[in-house]
Amino acid sequence: MKTNFKLIFLFIMAITVSCSDYLDINDDPNNPSAADVSPDLMLAGALTSSYSTQARRMNILGNVMMNNWGANVNSFTGGFSEEFTLAIDNNFYSDIFDNLYLTTANFQSIIDDARPGYSNHKAIAKIMKVHYFQYLVDLYGDIPYTEAHLGIENLTPAYDDDAVIYKDFIVQLDAAIEMINNAPADTFAVGGEDVVNGGIMSSWVIYANTLKLRILLRQSTKAYDNGGDAELATYLDAEFLKIDGENFLSSNMAINPGYSNGEAAQQNPFYRLMFATDESTSNSYNFYRGSKYAVDYLSGMEPGSVSDPRRDFIYEETDNNGWVGHEQGADGDNSPSELSAIGSGLVIKSAQDGYIMTNAESQFLQAEARLRGKISGAAYDAWFSGLQASFSFYGMNDVIATGYDPSTSSSLFLGFAGNTFEQDLEVIMRHKWIALNGINAIESYIEFTRTGYPSGIPLALTAQSATRPMRLMYPSSERISNSANVPPQSSADAFATGPFWAQ
Repeated sequence: MKTNFKLIFLFIMAITVSCSDYLDINDDPNNPSAADVSPDLMLAGALTSSYSTQARRMNILGNVMMNNWGANVNSFTGGFSEEFTLAIDNNFYSDIFDNLYLTTANFQSIIDDARPGYSNHKAIAKIMKVHYFQYLVDLYGDIPYTEAHLGIENLTPAYDDDAVIYKDFIVQLDAAIEMINNAPADTFAVGGEDVVNGGIMSSWVIYANTLKLRILLRQSTKAYDNGGDAELATYLDAEFLKIDGENFLSSNMAINPGYSNGEAAQQNPFYRLMFATDESTSNSYNFYRGSKYAVDYLSGMEPGSVSDPRRDFIYEETDNNGWVGHEQGADGDNSPSELSAIGSGLVIKSAQDGYIMTNAESQFLQAEARLRGKISGAAYDAWFSGLQASFSFYGMNDVIATGYDPSTSSSLFLGFAGNTFEQDLEVIMRHKWIALNGINAIESYIEFTRTGYPSGIPLALTAQSATRPMRLMYPSSERISNSANVPPQSSADAFATGPFWAQ
């Protein structure tokens, strides 16, 4: 796998850091090798470099596929043509595969480090490796796993069965929790190099439990719905029982290694899509626009919707025509003269936090698990907490005070229906779609692949398929460097088959 050749350079460029600034891009005059970099010095760079792919390419893919974003067709031509037409090939978002393998190699190096005293650092690395490898499975299916990140010892790793990998995720998270809860007395404390939780190891245990919840739920549709899978259901029942009563994420899991406008590499990676270091707008900011469907939905102009105050933060008001979105696939001759840009609630400043997982996502995960009867508590309570967390993200601390009262709504898509299982599941997924718009929309896309909700989200006018792809294709780089192992795949397979949990 070609990403192994880049490992030493990633250590030097992304991981060698000073104690005061984890985004210091000055070259180290001593030019250390990877073997000289201890886990505490690796951790900040590993966390930061991996998150960049989630914040940028994965987020873009999710926002376009879930009809959150359109293009400024009045000023640009040809943008998002592959996404809108659904022209999926081996180069379509191939950098997600390449970059996640490149950056997660740093977590593996921390895990494999033989120096004593780094149990907590290794536990964090285990948790975050699972976080990103789950996305690799969710987007690609079978992937290199047991033989990945072996460097020159194995440049052509075998592909593992995705269902088997998923079960090992739980094993690895359990091991990480055990390492934290029973760390030896001589374990080094984690400090500022933990640019997510600041060395508070109990917060990492909470996130590991939340990640287990997401992993188990991702398999739940296959296990319990439409006839189900009895063997998988038995396994999931046992694992859900183990985490019932545990603490799950109840605040935003933010990452901030000291983002600033000092240099491009020091900016929040999502902000860097939109603005230059001097705070001037970039071509990307001028290109990305709200989609007609999402803007209309949040404006109360789609069936089952009402005006949602979050619209004003997710999308910018135009100079003359209020909030206006681009209908995906329409060209400049068939588009309004003004289109809403990405909102000030998402694009704030170069030093803004990034979000590995939001509180809203965690609450909606708990709502589904409760709806399925797999963890204790009322599904409505967790769902409303997710709604509240989404409003709080934009500084609105009381949902009811905004006039958005789900308890009195008869609309399926606004209030928790409390009726059929499918209706309630759609309510959860509809609000997850809104809450993750612009933040971590890849989750909405994956959940849509799993559940088919929220329903009614249109494809682009130029779409050449009646459905969205269920997976991405293995990149050309992998077909060249690991041709003996990469599974055969056609573009039609991307639409017909997904990861194991979607079969």
